[in-house]
Amino acid sequence: MKPEKKIYFISDIHLGAPALNDNKEREKLFVAWLDEIKYDAQKLFLMGDIFDFWYEYKKVAPRGFTRTLGKLAELSDLGVEVHFFTGNHDVWVFDYLPDEIGLILHRNEFKTELMGKKFFLAHGDGLDETDKGYKLLKLLFTSKPLQWLFSRLHPNFALTLAHIWSKNSRLTKGIVGEAFKEQNEGLYLFSEKMLENEFFDYFIFGHRHLLIEMPLKGKSKFILLGEWISLFSYGVFDGENLKLKKYKNEIKS
Repeated sequence: MKPEKKIYFISDIHLGAPALNDNKEREKLFVAWLDEIKYDAQKLFLMGDIFDFWYEYKKVAPRGFTRTLGKLAELSDLGVEVHFFTGNHDVWVFDYLPDEIGLILHRNEFKTELMGKKFFLAHGDGLDETDKGYKLLKLLFTSKPLQWLFSRLHPNFALTLAHIWSKNSRLTKGIVGEAFKEQNEGLYLFSEKMLENEFFDYFIFGHRHLLIEMPLKGKSKFILLGEWISLFSYGVFDGENLKLKKYKNEIKS
């Protein structure tokens, strides 16, 4: 890997969220960020909930996101290794993004070594042992029979149902990130437990809509990537340090 190249991490863009009225502006901002990092990016990790909802039929892909998909295809064509983690909002990504754009798809947590450091990467949903309700919901969403039944619905009707469901999310209620207390934080406790058996330099998650960097045992670090609703945050690793940054403080039309 060339020393000047960097590795980028970003999560929870929630493109197309029915609860938000600035989707076009946020997408343009995201695409502008992608356009800037393409010059020094070796790898890009899209850590889940990039889309507020995504469902693929064999012959139909969701309308919209043209700018985003085009820019991701450009990065892939330039040789940037783009990894896509399914989140709880875009769990129904199948083969369209890998086949058409060249993204590397991850449905589960991913352990890897980057520039000599060990990383544990995941969107974060379903890893909190205390969240029994969500674990059941995720089991339903990933059920092959239920996916088959949903595919039998006409896309217009199916996507309308999905958007109605999405409008009941925490975005509609104005909840972006909740208070963080490590003694009660499921992902933090999960990371501590993982360290009992295997060391990682970095645990990186999305999902919580919080921008957090905290120490763990043995110089390990716990990272939450924030979101692109009000923070417009991301992480960048240069081989020595991982820094959390904010791209913009506001959206300009």
